[in-house]
Amino acid sequence: MKKIALHWKIIIGMVLGVIYGLIANNLGFNTFTNEWIKPWGVIFVNLLKLIAVPLVFASLIKGVSSLSDISRLSRIGTRTILLYLFSTVLSVSIGLFLVNSFNPGNSFSEEKKIELREKYSTKADLKINDAKKVKDNGPLQFIVDVVPTNIVYSSSENKNMLQIIFFAILFGVSMIMIPDDKTVYVKGFFEGINDIILKIVDLIMRLAPYGVFALLASLVVDFGASTDLFIALGFYSITVVVGLLLMIFFVYPFILRFFTKVRYSDFFKAISPAQMLAFSTSSSAATLPVTMDRCENNLGVSKEVSSFVLPLGATINMDGTSLYQAVAAVFIGQAFGFDLDLTAQLTIVLTATLASIGAAAVPGAGMVMLVIVLSSVGIDPEGIALIFAVDRILDMLRTVVNVTGDATIATVIAASEGQLQELNTED
Repeated sequence: MKKIALHWKIIIGMVLGVIYGLIANNLGFNTFTNEWIKPWGVIFVNLLKLIAVPLVFASLIKGVSSLSDISRLSRIGTRTILLYLFSTVLSVSIGLFLVNSFNPGNSFSEEKKIELREKYSTKADLKINDAKKVKDNGPLQFIVDVVPTNIVYSSSENKNMLQIIFFAILFGVSMIMIPDDKTVYVKGFFEGINDIILKIVDLIMRLAPYGVFALLASLVVDFGASTDLFIALGFYSITVVVGLLLMIFFVYPFILRFFTKVRYSDFFKAISPAQMLAFSTSSSAATLPVTMDRCENNLGVSKEVSSFVLPLGATINMDGTSLYQAVAAVFIGQAFGFDLDLTAQLTIVLTATLASIGAAAVPGAGMVMLVIVLSSVGIDPEGIALIFAVDRILDMLRTVVNVTGDATIATVIAASEGQLQELNTED
């Protein structure tokens, strides 16, 4: 009997989770689901987050220190960042084009706006307060935040991933500048740590179908009673989804076709387990171990490239999040009766791009960044209350785009460096 591939197991878990959630919602099993099913999904996500910091730290040090010289690191790093910035600006532009074409905000009734604002005012206040702390620090604060004052403290929270990446790159570059005979044992240590972490990833992924089932079941139970809310916000959701699908099925295939010889069908098959996990966890950081595994073992990207490009991408490359921020900002402006001119929308492009660099690769981080985008064009940040109802679902979809974009850029960089091996799309 042929073994079922991982991505099919994950899909089965997703489908069964949705079916169970619908049944549980109709039969009133909400409390049972939240108390006995949902915790297993939380445990699964926590296991992935548990290894995020050691994986990024060990893999980046291994990747950077394996480069033969500083000039090569500089070349790969420059190409990676430029491609990430290009794809982010492109995604924001696509979002603005769609939201200005469809005008979803004009379909909101005044009664619905008042109802939603009252319902989610508490959550909105929390996000606004978090965003004000970021905004009040000045435009260059995100650069200041990259440099840690205590690497041990930074390692205690996944939201400080940029600081961990900074220290890991600095550590790896310093190793390159020291004679090999003095760093041989250090390199061996981190190679061993990296291999151990990857084995832990393999063990955790055996639980993926069950974790995904629990996550989707609890999600459907939580949102099943909000049918009217989904209908009212359907136009906005469709606009975001269309933009995200354009990124996955048109923009990324074009980039792959232009820069590499990889067929997108093979690419899609290779990374589909990572996409499924991204959808269910809404976290690029939690999905990172699987993304790296699929890129290296099934897509043919060398470990040298994947261990540098992918952790960096999981932190600064947020194409899906940036597109959503552009659509959401204009949508809220339309709902409030604002007429955003070209200057305001160019401000959205710049702000959304910079905000995506500092957005943590965890569920819901884009919402805090959205407040900053709204404030940059003079829109009342309380408007985010309008989109809370559907944000969780859209967060799942935009995380798929984020992860797909990371894998796309990693493939392009590997091809440009002659480090893209023959595809192996079989599980």
